[in-house]
Amino acid sequence: MTNQSRISRRTVLRGVGVAMSLPWLESVPVWSDESGKSALPPKRFAAMFMGNGINPKHWWAKGARAEMELSRTLEPLAPLKTKLNVVSGLFNKHATGVGIHPGQTGNILSGVALQKGAVLRGGISVDQVLANRFGEETAMPSLVLGCEQPITGYHETNFSMAYSSHISWQDANSPVPMEVYPSLAFDSLFDNQGSKRTKSILDRVKEHAAHLSRQVSSADQVKLDEYLASVREVEKRVERMRDEKTTADTNAANRGRLAITMKRPDNGLPEDIREHMRLMGDIIALAFQTDKSRVATLLLCRDLSGLFYPFLDVRTAHHPASHYDEGDDYEKVSRYYVSQLAYLATRLNEMPEGEGTVLDNSCLMFVNNMWSGSKHDSSKVPLLLAGGLGGTLETGRVLDFTTSGDENRKLCSLYLSLLDRMDVKLPQFGDANSRLAGL
Repeated sequence: MTNQSRISRRTVLRGVGVAMSLPWLESVPVWSDESGKSALPPKRFAAMFMGNGINPKHWWAKGARAEMELSRTLEPLAPLKTKLNVVSGLFNKHATGVGIHPGQTGNILSGVALQKGAVLRGGISVDQVLANRFGEETAMPSLVLGCEQPITGYHETNFSMAYSSHISWQDANSPVPMEVYPSLAFDSLFDNQGSKRTKSILDRVKEHAAHLSRQVSSADQVKLDEYLASVREVEKRVERMRDEKTTADTNAANRGRLAITMKRPDNGLPEDIREHMRLMGDIIALAFQTDKSRVATLLLCRDLSGLFYPFLDVRTAHHPASHYDEGDDYEKVSRYYVSQLAYLATRLNEMPEGEGTVLDNSCLMFVNNMWSGSKHDSSKVPLLLAGGLGGTLETGRVLDFTTSGDENRKLCSLYLSLLDRMDVKLPQFGDANSRLAGL
């Protein structure tokens, strides 16, 4: 392929108000930017959060790579052992000794001390540091998504409940607005405004896609068709949820209320949280594959969560269930949340890219604000990493920092190490000025 006819893998499919990166195609020999200059596949980062701890009896791993042995709770990640790091013993110093819940949560991605009272004060979160770095290269600097609505007011510890409801912070005083409606998240990602909402994204890029299909190999035509079909499948599910939200808004207005203040499904959110969480994961996967964004956070459930799990045969809501965290019910809940990481990681691992997959060029971090909900113990946090960040992060390991000493097991040292691997060099982040040894 000549320089004149070389196809840019980024934003190659263009249409009315939309541009999407291509999946990896073998008949397009070079990943290139808009100028045709050779470039490596982009690196991506996503943080997934679960609140109130896990079942500590069933959170462990042994061995390495394909021989890694996983506990019952971590079993959903078994097919991804070689691309997984199970990290134990890290802690967030400023989330200890401050009282339970909000003070243990609002700085999970920043590592700074939080201020009590009416004025919010914390620090920028690691995802937003990355968003500031990559924001000009993508349509959206970051996706900040949630599957549970924020709560307001103050906790008995005098910390604002905003700290329990938000993990992404754009600066010391302001959380990034979190999108809980899948349809609005999707529309923002693909610039679906006004009349564009009534027209499929595929219709908007149809002419360009047909032109491209004539230029690539037969095998790549199949890949392109599969890629477009996956976009359409998510789009169809979003369309249904958009209709449900519109109905909810109308019903709420008739009652003189805002839909967001009501309970699901009256508020337009999916009644089944499995559908909600999976679709949010699919939107992140699409954002990464289409290079619409390279940074995401997904608050699967907030601290002090009120979500229920009838499909797990668990009758108690999330937060009260966490007070019995060594029981079978909370083990089921913990395993369910690990399965959400496994779902997104699997989706990315099924997307070929360069010599590997989109997962190989990403880092998915699953983190909780506590080790034990019954003890409100944040002396260490459960943490999982999936993906190798373009070969810069070794995987297939069990890393235990429990006995390394407090100075050597800081969560923010991990963040500094990940920032390094994403070519963002900082002398300090949060409470850390050194990298995590052994990562």
